[in-house]
This record gives sequence, structure tokens and C-alpha cells, in this order.
Amino acid sequence: MLKFENKTVVITGSGTGIGQAIAKKFAKNGANLIILGRRKEPLQQTADILKKIFIEVKSKAFVKMFSTDVSNEKSVTELFNELKKLNMDVDILINNAGVSGPVTCFSNSPLDEFKKTIEIHLTGTFWMSVNAIENMKPGSKIITISTFFTEERPLEQRPYRFRSPYTASQGSKNRLVECMSWELVDKKIVSIGTNPGPVHSDRIYKTVYPKAASEFLRVSGFNELTPLEVENINKELLDVLGEEDGIIKKRINQITSKLNKDPKYNEIILQLYNKIKTIAEKIQANTSKMIADEQFLSQSQVANTIMTLCDDDMSNILNGKIIPGDRVFYPVKPHVTTVLQQIQQPQFKSHVFILTIDANDVSSYDKAVKIATHIETNEGKVIFFISNSVQSELYSDISNKFHVHKINLLDSDDVQRWIKTAEQKFGKLHMFIHITGNTYEKDITSLSRIEWDELINRFIIAPAVVTKKALEYFVPNGEKDPRDFKNKSGTIVIIGPDSIVGKKIPGSKRAHIEVFRGLLRPFVTTVNQELSDVLKSKIRLHLLLSGSIDGTEPNINKICNALNYFSYYIPNSSEVIYQFDDIRN
Repeated sequence: MLKFENKTVVITGSGTGIGQAIAKKFAKNGANLIILGRRKEPLQQTADILKKIFIEVKSKAFVKMFSTDVSNEKSVTELFNELKKLNMDVDILINNAGVSGPVTCFSNSPLDEFKKTIEIHLTGTFWMSVNAIENMKPGSKIITISTFFTEERPLEQRPYRFRSPYTASQGSKNRLVECMSWELVDKKIVSIGTNPGPVHSDRIYKTVYPKAASEFLRVSGFNELTPLEVENINKELLDVLGEEDGIIKKRINQITSKLNKDPKYNEIILQLYNKIKTIAEKIQANTSKMIADEQFLSQSQVANTIMTLCDDDMSNILNGKIIPGDRVFYPVKPHVTTVLQQIQQPQFKSHVFILTIDANDVSSYDKAVKIATHIETNEGKVIFFISNSVQSELYSDISNKFHVHKINLLDSDDVQRWIKTAEQKFGKLHMFIHITGNTYEKDITSLSRIEWDELINRFIIAPAVVTKKALEYFVPNGEKDPRDFKNKSGTIVIIGPDSIVGKKIPGSKRAHIEVFRGLLRPFVTTVNQELSDVLKSKIRLHLLLSGSIDGTEPNINKICNALNYFSYYIPNSSEVIYQFDDIRN
């Protein structure tokens, strides 16, 4: 029996790897397949494989392939327009497309690569889903593949060092799965996520683990090589990892020649190669120890999981869940706290605070005024950088009371220029505070692409730009030499979106806000793990989340006390998310 006969399945990233394995399973069960990817050649190879399977199982199904970039609005829209022309409904969407993204400390991560990773993993999942919904009937399913590293427990968040854009997008993607399940109930469309854990793949063995190993060596330097030299050498060295000795030797000679170094550098580069290989193997071994049977899943096993989740009875039971809950035991310290020591008489004299804000709601500007008033009442100085996309009526009260500049918070050069100007005019900068503002009232699945992109800019891109530029201010040479981070101090605070206020709050509204809180939590914990455990600095990035599970009004005084506390103490490396109004713990 062909279980999925006459069903049409759309699979993103299906030219290779897990996506291809899923397509093969569906082909064996008689499904019509729409396979997507950015490269035509792998898609054609996959299509040929699927056609052979159709013949083997005596299926009349078809396969269509589209060169589609899920992060590109036009590319996805054209795909679904074509499906509509063909009168094709979508019965199952598998959100599988992804990239490794930059594997390096956030302080060294290019912002354009950071943004692209978010666009592919998170925006790609969103835009594929909302377009597919328009082509779906009751009983259809959206299955989203995520990662175990970002799935949360009540008081902790799983960081994944060197993968800040990846963890941010994956953490939010999990919450997006839950949100869609609430919003699609009336349409009788199911949304499920799966975090399969470590999977055998070339991406892990040839990209992620070697790059993580090389990043450890970049941070510390290696033998006579500076961190910058290590980074430049590794760019040429990593793609021959695991090759035959002759290929490795030839590449090392090429690197030495390219760097105009003495032939003695061949031995140093070989030692670097061997060290990277050793550390990469250790990372793999340590990861396997987190699993009961110490075995990574095969791509075929992941495909079997997807097939199970697409079963009608099973999908109705698991709607809105992230499966499995915890195949991997990933021990981490607690990250969420609600209580801080009370500092009654802060002394901010001569302290200069940069307060950036990118919000379109009045309550966020009321909050900003109260925070700034608190600082200046205690003899500190506040300089506001307000997004130039915001209407002036929203911040007129701020303009009348404080020093304000409108800048492009998405432009790193503009932010850096104004930071330098602020220091020249007012002196050394003490703390950076960024307020994200709150979200729209609309359902996530009803957002236009423009509205979605605006929210992504507000809740991760602008915070990332401000954080990156603040780190460069605290450690000016840190991007070139990460050793300069050691023992350096500094404080960066992100004030995220408030919880929903009210006595009877629908689950869909709670889920909506968590999509964007779920962007910030893994980002902050990952960056802090790098700052404290890898770079050995005393710089901290904090996330303050106001409001509570019972819908009470946020208490601004608790945020002000947190700023008092951060001015006097350096909290430990794990407790960096503060939910002061929530007393559950």
C-alpha cells in the first residue's frame, strides 16, 4: 500500500542530505513531490533518484523541481504562483532548508552572514509556511526541522557557542511552530517541529566541527601564528581535512607560498592541521556522550521520524509539539532568574549611557523615559539613538528632555560613527541599553513579508548590530585579536518585548510573543558563553523581559534596579536572562 498516494509534499533543501532522504521515503510511499533547493544540479540528481523509486514501487506519482531560495521573497512567491497555476494543493510542507552560517564568536561574525543565516532558517520557514497555507486544505501538515541545541527548559536556554545566528533563528523557529499550531486550528492545519539531535552528515563532519575547532585555535593563537594568521590559514586548510597525505601536503605548500613564508612554516601549518583534526574529533566524541546510546541518527532515521509525524492520527496528537522532547542530555547552567540584589542608592556620576530604541509603540517610549529619568536623577548622562524609521510623534517627549539623535540602527557604520561622536562629546561610555519595543497585534500567519521583515529587524538584526558595535567599543582590537577580550569589562542590556497584559490571555497571543522572545534568549546566552568561557572577558550581554505569566503589569522599577546592579557587579556567566515580574521560580 502506498500510504501517501495522491498527496503532494513540498520539501525545502531536498537536493542533498536529510531533505533528499525524506523525499526518497515519501517517494516509496507514493507521494507527489515538489523538491526545492538553490542549486539545480543536486535537485536534478535527486529527481532522477525519485523517478527510479516511482518505477520500483509502481507509483504514478510525479516529481517537480524548483530552484528556490527560501530566504528570497520573490523566489518563494513565484513557486507558489506556479503551483496555483497547476491547480496543485499542498498536503504536506517539510521546512528543512538550512545552512551552517558563520561558525565563529559573535564578536568576529560578519553581520551580513549573521543576517543571511536568519533569513534562510527563520524567515525562510515563515515565508514558505504562510504561502503554503494558502494552498492547503483541512488535514494538511507543516513539519519544521530544527535543532536540539536551542530547545528550552523552564529556567535555562541551550547556548551553542560560535553559532549565534543559528541558535537565534532555530530557537525562534521552535516557537514559530507552536504559534502556528494555535493560529491554524480553525483551518484544521497541523504544525509540528522536530529536533532530531546530531545526525550523520557532511555538514557536521566537514564544516561545523572543523570550523569550531579552528575557532578555538583562532581565539588563542597557535605556536608562532597570530589569531589573524590562524584564521587566514584555516580558510585555505579546512576543505582538505581528511584527504590523503599528498593532497594535504600540496595544500600546505600552497598556503606557505601564498603567505610568502619560509618553508619552515610547512611544519607549523601541519601541526595546526593535526590540532584542528584532533579537536574536531573530540567535539564529536563529546557530543556523542550526551546521547544514551552514543549514536548519531542516520539521515534515513530522521526521514522515518518525519514520516511518522505525517501520519494523520499521530499528527493530531502531536500538533504544536517539538519532537523529541530530549533525546540529547545537554547539561547547562540556569540562565533565567527573577531576583537581583537591591541597590538603593546608585551613583551614576560621570557615567554615560547609550540608550538605543527601535519601537513603534507608545509604551516602549514611556519605558525609555522612565529609565533615562532614573539614570539622570542619579547623576548619569543618557544619549538616545532612535531608529530613523520611527515617527517623531512617538518620541516627542524624549526629544524635549534628553539628548537625541535619529540614526539607522541597521547600519553598522552609522551606529559606530555615532558611538564615536558620543564618546568624543560626553566621555567614556559606561553601558549600552537597547529597547526592542513590542510586536503587532496581528496573527503571525497573517503578516505580510514587509511586516515580518520589520519585526526581524527589530527583534534580532538591530540588537545584533548594537551589540556588535558595543563589543567593538569595549574591545577596539578584539575582532583582529580575540586575546584582547581577556578580563575586559563592559555591559550591554537588551530590553525585549513585554509579556501580554490581562486576566484572560489567549494561548495564541502568548505564543506570538514567544516567537520574538525566542529569538533573543538563545542569542544572548550563546554570546555570553563565548564572552565568558571562550574569550575570558568580564563583558556581559543581558536580556530583560518584563511582564509575567499571570498577565500583570510590568514593573519598571525592577528594570531600573537591574541597571543599578549591573553598574556595580559583574553577574556570573550563566544568569543573563531576567524575568523580574515572573515569580514562578
